[in-house]
Amino acid sequence: MNSEITLTEIESAINFWRQRLPSVGEELRLCDQASALANHYAIMIVSGTGSMPVDALEPTAREAYEVWLAQNRPGGLTNNPD
Repeated sequence: MNSEITLTEIESAINFWRQRLPSVGEELRLCDQASALANHYAIMIVSGTGSMPVDALEPTAREAYEVWLAQNRPGGLTNNPD
């Protein structure tokens, strides 16, 4: 399994979820998946980090990332020995 998620991957995953489940309500609230990923995206931006361990994602963000990865990469998770 890919042990790191890059800033670019998080951004792509957020956009995937925004297209799949568009913002709702008068406040244009993000879906749970995009919101969970956006929290980690913001932390990476503020800290100037280009990547972070996948294991550091909270469960909703990790699940959202894994769904995005399965939809956007042949074979799903990268660096998978199988």
